[in-house]
Amino acid sequence: MKKIVIVGGGAGGLQLATRLGHYFSRKRQRKSPATHITLVDRNRTHIWKPLLHQVATGALDSSLDALNYQVHARGNGFDFQLGSLQKLDRRRRAIGLAPVLDSEGRQLVPARELEYDYLVLALGSQSNDFHTPGVRDHCVFLDSSEQARRFHRLLLDRFLQLETHVADKLQIAIVGGGATGVELAAELMDTTRQMGHYGHIARRALQVTLIEASPHLLPALPPRLGNNAERELSRLGVRVMTGCAVAEANREGFVTASGEEIPASIRVWAAGVKAADFLAQLDGLATNRLNQIEVTAELQSVSDPHIFALGDCAGCTDSAGQKVPPRAQAAQQMAGVAEYNLIAAIEGRPLKRFHYRDRGSLVSLSKHTAVGNLMGALVKGSLTIEGRIAGFAYRSLYRMHLAAVHGWAKAMLIYLVGRANRFVKPPLKMH
Repeated sequence: MKKIVIVGGGAGGLQLATRLGHYFSRKRQRKSPATHITLVDRNRTHIWKPLLHQVATGALDSSLDALNYQVHARGNGFDFQLGSLQKLDRRRRAIGLAPVLDSEGRQLVPARELEYDYLVLALGSQSNDFHTPGVRDHCVFLDSSEQARRFHRLLLDRFLQLETHVADKLQIAIVGGGATGVELAAELMDTTRQMGHYGHIARRALQVTLIEASPHLLPALPPRLGNNAERELSRLGVRVMTGCAVAEANREGFVTASGEEIPASIRVWAAGVKAADFLAQLDGLATNRLNQIEVTAELQSVSDPHIFALGDCAGCTDSAGQKVPPRAQAAQQMAGVAEYNLIAAIEGRPLKRFHYRDRGSLVSLSKHTAVGNLMGALVKGSLTIEGRIAGFAYRSLYRMHLAAVHGWAKAMLIYLVGRANRFVKPPLKMH
């Protein structure tokens, strides 16, 4: 019996576990040795990470849209284990999972070990604070659904203060003008408008400041798109500060490198990502300065061919010599190659080298509009799109993620049920 253990149930890890579960559970795969697939994640449910800004504002109800790992595993030929990776023993080919605790810190499940023949690390990334003083103590991050729900609770509490006139304004500052910061800023302005329908909150009561160190927003995209995004955010009422570096965070807000103080009762840090710090001490696996596991073009660790890594936690230079960026589309493409290579390794066939294909980037600016570019053979290069067409393309990305996990038939059914829920329920989650 061969054992494949996948740690991390994000876009790449969940897709990989699902496809491997399907492959090895088919009766006709008699040429393959019996293989057991186990997915490990510290959460019970999965939310597509690009949607976390909607969970944070209440535009998306995670209790309705989340995928339960245990239920999904049961129907797709793999097992699920709740837990967090604590240690790795490469000589014994085993990982150690930390104890599972309840909300009051009491132990529910003791520490345990899982043996593997092949280990896949798909642990994603976390916000990079660049060692900026005060950020870890005074800022909210949007790296997980738990953190997004924490932001949502803070937001509802501040809205209550506005409604009861305990406060006359709500100041939110977001550091990082990439996709997460831009989308969150736009969503917050729409949330305030929606809250005005249920309470007595004036739109001008919310003051959102978006701070970016680069000369323009969305630095990964062409400057014109970043400038267009800035104009749209300014039209919505967001104060945009570009070319502005933050030197410190405190209880009152942020302090810029020039000494300017930006007051904020809610402070969000969304300025860059890195892999988890503990990966740099994981039984001698080679990592880079962002704590990413260094892998070959076959997605195998350069330190151990029995360990694969994919997604944001993998430092990969592909077969064309290009550095693979930490993006959801890269994780999903890596999952496809990792699936092929794990099956090939078990069946004794040659492995395939990964080649990253940039499909473009899309950033949502409100419910119906977006900016971005599409790339690939379909458009013969790069095509810049904006407005409602870009908004439609952006929403299609989530449907493609659902299809990768569930197949198109079930994905469309889930999408239609979601649309029905949004029709009969309030547009915002207010609890």
